Amino acid sequence: MLEIEPYEAQLHHWPTDGRGILANYDDETIVVYQAYRPEIGHFAAKHGYFGGEFKLSRMSWIKPNFLWMMYRCGWGTKTGQEVVLAIRLLRSAFDEILAGAVHSSFKSKLHGDRETWKRMVDSSDVRLQWDPDHEPNGLKCDRRAIQLGLRGEVLEKYSREWITEIEDISDFVSRQRVNASTARYSDLEMPRERIYPVSESAIIEKLQLDHV
Repeated sequence: MLEIEPYEAQLHHWPTDGRGILANYDDETIVVYQAYRPEIGHFAAKHGYFGGEFKLSRMSWIKPNFLWMMYRCGWGTKTGQEVVLAIRLLRSAFDEILAGAVHSSFKSKLHGDRETWKRMVDSSDVRLQWDPDHEPNGLKCDRRAIQLGLRGEVLEKYSREWITEIEDISDFVSRQRVNASTARYSDLEMPRERIYPVSESAIIEKLQLDHV
């Protein structure tokens, strides 16, 4: 389901620093990535939703940025993250997730005081983190990558209602891992990503986006 494009061709379209949501998306949907042990990953890919040994009682983190996911899962080599999934969900749902997100750490300019921030954290089902994005070889870069932690009602809707397709891309990841680990970037391919458009000023301010 993924539109693939050479890595080096995409660099011309990406910011080199700052916060922006890099993602593979179309008019109706957006792709996020997760990596799981086979029991969970294979069930999800087969059935098109998360069930079986997947636990709704735990926070589940989604990442729209492919290279950030590759760094976190070691290109599918880390224990418990061997099955890499590309999960396509409705953009309306992703926008709802962004609207409900609260930073996982206190930001004085946004929250005013720590007590206000703690109340926001307690009342939200979505955590937001900005972390350094990474090059294919794992080195940090100045660009920031977003990840979103889901729990409660939002996680239930994500796991069952909002997903339109789940694809096991572990074989693709394995093939590209060779190019990444040997710095053969001219041969490296990955899902086509561009800055995801966010138009609401309140969400732009809350997410502290530099690129929209």
